[in-house]
Amino acid sequence: MNGYFDHNATTPLHPAARESWLRASEKHWHNPSSLYRDAGLASQQLESARERLRSLIGAEAERIVFTSGATESNNALFATLPPDAVVLISSIEHPSVREAARRRNVVEIPVNADGLVDPDAVKVLISTKRPALVSLMAANNESGALQPWREIAAICRENGVLFHTDAVQWLGKLDSSHLGECDYITGSAHKFGGTKGCGFLVLPREDSRLGFIRGGPQETGRRAGTENYPAIEAMVTSLETITSQLGKVQSRLRDDFIASMRTHFDPLRVISESAPRLWNTVLMVMPAHDNLKWLTRLSRRGFSISTGSACSSGREGSSVVVTALGASAEELKRVVRISSGWDTTAEEWQALAAAFAEVHEELIRGGRPL
Repeated sequence: MNGYFDHNATTPLHPAARESWLRASEKHWHNPSSLYRDAGLASQQLESARERLRSLIGAEAERIVFTSGATESNNALFATLPPDAVVLISSIEHPSVREAARRRNVVEIPVNADGLVDPDAVKVLISTKRPALVSLMAANNESGALQPWREIAAICRENGVLFHTDAVQWLGKLDSSHLGECDYITGSAHKFGGTKGCGFLVLPREDSRLGFIRGGPQETGRRAGTENYPAIEAMVTSLETITSQLGKVQSRLRDDFIASMRTHFDPLRVISESAPRLWNTVLMVMPAHDNLKWLTRLSRRGFSISTGSACSSGREGSSVVVTALGASAEELKRVVRISSGWDTTAEEWQALAAAFAEVHEELIRGGRPL
């Protein structure tokens, strides 16, 4: 049985990605920037992968820059802005956005009780703060809440403001064909079955030649360094494969898990429960016990969960979302996140709920194993 429920942190390598990586590594390992025939073939394959990604996200191929992942992409994006630029970011952004944005004049957009940004609030802030950029993640990495990014992207266009979405959790879980409506998009391969150390940044059309890593002509001068074509091929292949199977996923499995949990735990607070959410994600405030106790005891039973964002784990009160919703310090210590994969079965979801019940019984007995 598969007990892995931390897919929002990283996903296993998809078999199709592994096969494409091996094939690319064997046949097209040459430097795409070299001039001989085999290097030219590698360059052609690289550009083919860019075109295929274009069709998946709806952004022109010339806007796509391949990077080492979303953290690099997010940092590069903010580094290109003028030092005095005003930027609007939501109060629940990923650390790679929040920390990178601190280099500029940051104004936070609050979220409502469901963890969502109000488009009308963005309109007001645009009119009063005159930002150069608005940054809003498409799907939250902790709660799974789906932000109204398309509506806010349209508001930004109407007001001549650049819009960025961190689409890391959206990609591979929902239809991504409209992402190209955003000026900037960031993605990371290992969140949807690709390899670690590979991702992309989509730039605005007018900034398509903007260079953020210098030292060579790669990526039309925008990011120097030899392109990792095998990893890029694996990333695009994985996204293609998963996108073709999105119609099979069922949020019912998530909801049945929550219902089962509520037969054992009362009260159980599910963050953003009334908001539209990713089909694979549940962020809960448990009614009792420290989240690290839940994590370690479930791990002994073969289940992998998390206490929030992997980029913040290990820090007391690491949940950015629950903090933004005004939780107490004590509640923050009881937060756990469950995030399944595309092939997680109903039986595996229910086995996790049963394991939670077992751990609870163990903990109320003073930590003695059952």
